[in-house]
Amino acid sequence: MPVITCIEDLKRLHRKRTPKMFWDYCESGSYTEQTFRENTSDFAKLRFRQRVARDLTGRDLSTTMAGQKVSMPVALAPVGSAGMQHPDGEILAARAAAKAGVPFTLSTMSICSIEDVAAASPDPFWFQLYVMKDEDFVDAAIERARAAKCSALVLTLDLQILGQRHKDLKNGLTSPPRPTIPNLLNIATKPRWAFGMAKTPRRQFRNIVGHVKGVQKLDDLTAWANEQYDPKLDWSKVTRIRDQWKGKFILKGVLDAEDAKLAADAGADAVIVSNHGGRQLDGALSSIRSLPAIARAIGDQTEVWLDSGIRSGQDVLKAMALGAKGTMIGRAYIHGLGAMGEAGVTKALEVIRKEMDITMALCGEKDVKAMGRHNLLVPEDFEGRWA
Repeated sequence: MPVITCIEDLKRLHRKRTPKMFWDYCESGSYTEQTFRENTSDFAKLRFRQRVARDLTGRDLSTTMAGQKVSMPVALAPVGSAGMQHPDGEILAARAAAKAGVPFTLSTMSICSIEDVAAASPDPFWFQLYVMKDEDFVDAAIERARAAKCSALVLTLDLQILGQRHKDLKNGLTSPPRPTIPNLLNIATKPRWAFGMAKTPRRQFRNIVGHVKGVQKLDDLTAWANEQYDPKLDWSKVTRIRDQWKGKFILKGVLDAEDAKLAADAGADAVIVSNHGGRQLDGALSSIRSLPAIARAIGDQTEVWLDSGIRSGQDVLKAMALGAKGTMIGRAYIHGLGAMGEAGVTKALEVIRKEMDITMALCGEKDVKAMGRHNLLVPEDFEGRWA
């Protein structure tokens, strides 16, 4: 087994072991990918303040996210088609998250269904909802999540219209892959993936197939999904879904302080600062640069979390120092999943936990909840001066 020291090690294995179209789906953004790149590079502009001669015994990374106890301020973000990065990917990630004491969020566009994950996960998980034009599907998905005892609903706000990702178009991305000669030749170089996928019945979007009238095969599914994201999603619909769900309600995809205030007013238990991993509006600010203004705007009204760009425990701590009460990781755990399945997700979480613990200590803190702006050196122009 290779020695894994950081997320980058898992990323290299992931690329080696996963078919090209699914690697490209994970490791890409929309259009020029400027926002995708800056989500990570902007973290590097922040510096920690090293503090010394402090009692560092009894260090504690635990906290709460939306009232749920977590072993560290990290949740696994919803990632579409995770079951194509590794066979039964969502089930394996949910198991790893439960063992690590952190939340797992299942995407609407998952390969394993709500029911699949509920049957396999030792702990309740969160369900992420895309608002579709088909209101019967949306209502049924909410009821299925309730029946599965999901402990929170995460409503994504920034996918009313799908951003263009050039690699997916060039690869002809589908789940499962179409049996074209280029696809078959590439899959032949990934025997571990191919063997595992052959053994599982979970190879298409099981939250949709069988739950939408007339969607039974790949072409039906592709046509339905391409037409279904709801461009009419507004705050009145957000409120309707909140009232229908009644449980913990989290709004994801906020990048502007004015929208954050509206999200808080809509009754969100947490607002996630996110640009969909740079996969939607290219040219938008990175999440970490957007975080401080949003934390100032609503930090005393509801919890603010950060998603998009986190690749290390240091990144988690930087987000906490700038006002986040929690974080979500997507690609960081997907690299582990694609590399080594459940063991890889566990390793990704272990890496992040160790990085957090050591870095927090070297900053002179022993409780992650004490991390704040005093732990960082922030460039004067970090948030930008925009006309």
